[in-house]
Amino acid sequence: MPDHNSAIHLERFSEQHLDGVTALYNDPAVARQVLQMPFQSVEIWRQRLLAGNDRALKLVAVHQGVVVGQIGLEAYSRIRRSHAGSFGMGVATAWQGKGVGSKLLAAALDVADNWMNLHRVELAVYADNEAAIGLYRKFGFEDEGLFRDYAVRDGQWVDTLSMARLRKV
Repeated sequence: MPDHNSAIHLERFSEQHLDGVTALYNDPAVARQVLQMPFQSVEIWRQRLLAGNDRALKLVAVHQGVVVGQIGLEAYSRIRRSHAGSFGMGVATAWQGKGVGSKLLAAALDVADNWMNLHRVELAVYADNEAAIGLYRKFGFEDEGLFRDYAVRDGQWVDTLSMARLRKV
């Protein structure tokens, strides 16, 4: 059982985190809550890391050298959508509900607001993922719509909720 009172620190996702991020998203409990395929290779995550650009932020949450969470925020490149971006994140099962998601999301939104000047940050979340939805609402995200039968999970069609946060200036 991890020591949840120990410090979690955030780092920019780099080559040294590839094995940890791969393991995070290959955990069946994490994989079933994100729009990733299970059994991804380190090479797939390396390609995603190297595909980064200056309109993207990729962070990991680390505890005693172990990746316990990850978030990727990307601003849209199309000129008429350049005020907006979206993110995806995952937190290790043992660390869910311990503030890791809050720490990752707070850091990403700080960059979105103060460095990327994003007015709108949006996301899609499985409609039955109450813990994640609660986290997003805590940070000012609001429901915008329900996408019925949006994705397949465990062999069943599942709905996702579209949420967004508009920065108040």
